[in-house]
Amino acid sequence: MSNQVITTRQTDEPARRLELAERYRNVREFSETIAAPLAPEDCVIQSMPDVSPTRWHLAHTTWFFETFLLKERPDFEPYDPSFDFLFNSYYNTLGEQFPRHRRGLLSRPTVDQVLQFRKHVDQRVLACIELGSLTDREWMIIEIGLNHEQQHQELMLTDIKHVLSCNPLAPRYSDGAIAKIPAAGASRLVHFPGGLRSIGHEGQGFAYDNESPRHQVFLNPFDISNRLATCGEFLQFINDGGYQHPQWWLSAGWQTVREEAWNAPLYWQRKDDRWWQFTLAGMQPIDLDAPVCHVSYFEADAYARWAGARLPTEAEWEIASSQAINDGRFADQLIRSGHTVHPSPIAAQVEQEAGSRQDFDPLKQVVGSCWQWTQSPYVAFPGYSPEEGALGEYNGKFMCGQYVLRGGSCATPSGHVRPTYRNFFPPEARWQFSGIRLARDSR
Repeated sequence: MSNQVITTRQTDEPARRLELAERYRNVREFSETIAAPLAPEDCVIQSMPDVSPTRWHLAHTTWFFETFLLKERPDFEPYDPSFDFLFNSYYNTLGEQFPRHRRGLLSRPTVDQVLQFRKHVDQRVLACIELGSLTDREWMIIEIGLNHEQQHQELMLTDIKHVLSCNPLAPRYSDGAIAKIPAAGASRLVHFPGGLRSIGHEGQGFAYDNESPRHQVFLNPFDISNRLATCGEFLQFINDGGYQHPQWWLSAGWQTVREEAWNAPLYWQRKDDRWWQFTLAGMQPIDLDAPVCHVSYFEADAYARWAGARLPTEAEWEIASSQAINDGRFADQLIRSGHTVHPSPIAAQVEQEAGSRQDFDPLKQVVGSCWQWTQSPYVAFPGYSPEEGALGEYNGKFMCGQYVLRGGSCATPSGHVRPTYRNFFPPEARWQFSGIRLARDSR
């Protein structure tokens, strides 16, 4: 995932410090809340190179605060010097890293030792905050660190799901129910006029560096779906031979389909003439009204072609997102209410309330459902400049061979996404909660 920040100048007033300390505690505690249902054995497995063990996530997010904040202070002493090598992710300017694809081989430090590391660092970070001795840059680093940890909270949930899915017992992560919601009706296309528009972060509040600078783009008139494509709609693509006919696929996508033997989204299984999917609540029947998720860019693009449509550009998505209602449910909201992290259908009530508005036809499921693939490659905005030093490695060096996703997902913590937020993954990736919103050129 991406990272970097634009911030407004922070003050060192007592109320501001208390607010930051409380936020720090809440974010850090939620990471451990995510890990709490797991056995220690669950926390050490790496099921594929893109997945990191839960223990590694807990340690890496702590290493971030120790490295970028505490290490710069005169009284610093490392908790364990070996952690610089074990838990550095990709910051080459900070030294060598343990190979990513081998993180599952780290039997030590133990889960308990990592939790003690977190406690040690938390005490020292909170002391820095409460003493009121933070510089403007240290305020910024804490803000980055908290958003960085929220990114890893989403990765923890998606990685846990993949790890448990590889177990033939199909164990449940959560005993919470998946919300059963009476679904709304058919999708509609919402029209947006063309013209010169501005996208990108405006410079107030937190944002990653790859969201800036704000700049103008010219858009032709376009139509975009008012909701995400559903499992039932994607099943029609499957039943029509979508995975067997190359005409819908990009060349690299078709090659991947054949090499990986894809015949359905990740976690879908057909048993006894019925489709099931693995969820964080174990194996469940497919909810035909729920958004299809865990699809790659290749699958999203093929489905759009089959449907006589296309994927939106990220500029179209950002402009359209201004005409949206807030109907998302985020990871912390779902977990704390006893529900399983899983995308839900649009509630019929939401659709009825939206339909009562005469001034606009709002988009639904824009945030807090599934990340939505766009057809835009992940590249720098005009005038982009990365942060200096090691933090400058966070985003810019990944601007090659990946596509932009927008909107956040049900696995994203609340308050973490914004309309300008740019996520990015390679086109074959599908272990994230990634879905599909269709678009068309206006006719």
